[in-house]
Amino acid sequence: MSSEPPIICFKDVYKYYHAGNEKVTALSGVSLEFQQGDFVSIMGPSGGGKTTFLNCLGGLDLPDRGEIFLKNRLMNNMNDKELTELRRKEVGFIFQFFNLMPTLTILENVDLPLLINHSARNQSKQVQTLLDYVGLAHRSKSFPAELSGGEMQRVAIARALVHRPAIVLADEPTGNLDSDNGIKILELMKKASVDFDTTVVMATHNIQIADYGNRHFEIRDGKATIRQS
Repeated sequence: MSSEPPIICFKDVYKYYHAGNEKVTALSGVSLEFQQGDFVSIMGPSGGGKTTFLNCLGGLDLPDRGEIFLKNRLMNNMNDKELTELRRKEVGFIFQFFNLMPTLTILENVDLPLLINHSARNQSKQVQTLLDYVGLAHRSKSFPAELSGGEMQRVAIARALVHRPAIVLADEPTGNLDSDNGIKILELMKKASVDFDTTVVMATHNIQIADYGNRHFEIRDGKATIRQS
């Protein structure tokens, strides 16, 4: 058990949505803690609450009850500007469908978070280093449409890491890839969580993919439990 304070802490978190006249409970009393450098897999069926959990963790949504802390900062009371600033500095995102900008080169896509954060241009060396890290330094001037799915997800990983975030959220990151490329992406994400000392939280419905995490949870009907191997 680590003596360090958790980097992420959910305390009795509830989140509700309304579908017509029906009140839907997306998260129901979720209490979880993750340490810096964890590779966490969140399993569960579609509609079970995985994406809502990631959205709350990334500050894209706020709980209706309970508290969420990121690096000991309470997110509940933050306004939109503060949440945006938190995401820009502390959170990286990896999506199933890559979400690269088609009109930007690979280098420009990875550089985008630094531009948004108004980082100094001398950090461009950091972009080149990350492209080399994910094995795509030779494709820096290419555009997304010229890359394979596996290559595009490698670019997305580099983009998620470029501002050295505290956490990286990955929503079904291998869902649009074949098995071989999916395994390579998982290995890269696992390696990056160690090399960059960042906490990766990955949502998946696939048991084999979930096993790449060092901590395993299941969210079903809005409730979170430790998944037994």
